[in-house]
Amino acid sequence: MSNFPFLSVLTVAPLVGALVVAFLPRHRPELAKQVAFAWSLLVLVLSVVMWVSFNAGGDRFQFRESYSWIPNWGVSFTFAADGIALVMLMLIAVLVPLVILASWHDAESSKRSVPVYFALLLVLECTMIGVFAAADVFLFYVFFEVMLVPMYFLIGSYGGHQRQYAAVKFFLYSLVGGLFMLAAVIGLWVVGGKTFDWQALSQVDISTGTERWLFLGFFLAFAIKAPFFPFHTWLPDAGGAAPAGAAALLVGVLDKVGTFGILRYCLPLFPEASKWFAPWALALGVIGIVYAALLAVGQNDLKRLVSYTSIAHFGFIGVGIFAFTTQAGTGAVLYMLNHGLATGLLFLVVGMLITRRGSALISDFGGAGKLVPVLAGVLFFAGLASLALPGTAPFISEFLVLIGTFTVNKPVAVIATLGIILAAAYVLWMVQRTTQGTLNPALTEVDGMRRDLNLREKVVVAPLIALIVLLGFYPKPVTDVINPAVQATMDDIGRTDPAPSVGTVQEAAK
Repeated sequence: MSNFPFLSVLTVAPLVGALVVAFLPRHRPELAKQVAFAWSLLVLVLSVVMWVSFNAGGDRFQFRESYSWIPNWGVSFTFAADGIALVMLMLIAVLVPLVILASWHDAESSKRSVPVYFALLLVLECTMIGVFAAADVFLFYVFFEVMLVPMYFLIGSYGGHQRQYAAVKFFLYSLVGGLFMLAAVIGLWVVGGKTFDWQALSQVDISTGTERWLFLGFFLAFAIKAPFFPFHTWLPDAGGAAPAGAAALLVGVLDKVGTFGILRYCLPLFPEASKWFAPWALALGVIGIVYAALLAVGQNDLKRLVSYTSIAHFGFIGVGIFAFTTQAGTGAVLYMLNHGLATGLLFLVVGMLITRRGSALISDFGGAGKLVPVLAGVLFFAGLASLALPGTAPFISEFLVLIGTFTVNKPVAVIATLGIILAAAYVLWMVQRTTQGTLNPALTEVDGMRRDLNLREKVVVAPLIALIVLLGFYPKPVTDVINPAVQATMDDIGRTDPAPSVGTVQEAAK
């Protein structure tokens, strides 16, 4: 199966599904939902087969395909996946069907076309797969930009309060970042021998000054997309206005394009510039961890609170990347996966609560667990996973990031640890104010608050809970895939893990 064109098929399949769904009759919304869900399951099955076919001990990049596109410019449809990309592709394949199930009635409540809504979700899946699978810099840029379009319409047409403002802000921020990248892509093409092939460009020797400028162009685009402090202000607005399912994909997957881009493009293509800018990137990471956590504590809107928690989590990922140790790097990539699962679950559960209450304000809840105990329990679990409780998947990744960073930069690791304390504050405060304590009498007058999780919603949350627990106790199947790719990235920038001190070796021997 290693010769099967997995990546091109996975990229095209959701787009074909989107066309089929979009042209279904508007008066048959259930058919559109069923076809979209079935198509997303097909992508999931193909992704699982690709995962099984991947040889963790084999070549760094596997499933490579290349088709000529614009030969005069050296542009081609080139796809390839290393362990980092493979993990993100699996995250997409898992989340999209669950988001479709969770969003079963979202389009109807917005009184807009149901087929178009689910077609947009499939188009989004196509662009997300393409951006992680691309091994041609120009092709990556195309997917990077096109990915904005379906999310813009999902927010602007199907979102909640201030959806137009949030959609435009999201689009403009990302577009500005894309312009920086475009300039860097053109510059890289010029100095790289007029090719966009990643493998060829990774062998090019670039002068120090040029390399730093090119790095900065890519990094600014990725820092906005991630988002890192101080480029983060678009996320709370977009996450707060987007439908819960779209918000889960926005924070769970789209934002990972930024951190993935740093790992795939900034570090290997510009190794010296990466090391030169590393102290600044680490500073932005730790500021983001503390600053976003403090802002999360003061939020009264559930979706904005979850968005701010994600900014803090991306600070951890940034610290793990720029610590330049395999332990921290593996933790950062694992964090990208685990954050997608945990925050995806949290956004979906928050969406279920908001739909029932008709409000996203925490002050409009209170004691909801007495009316919807199962939903309240899932919210509590999702919150504990978000704060990286031991036994949940995010704990493993957060621990790896901190311990890998501590070996090379103790002050950064110590400051980042404050984020763990603040996470406990904002998560437990959110849970206590929404589902615990005295029952808010107003909730008893809302019909939706008398309905606990139904079968469809249980099917949505159960796989995510299972994966979070499984990877919390046994992450080896994933780390075995990630480790070789992270080690290769560290080799690209010429960094090796620090050797343990004599005292540490003696203590270990005892």
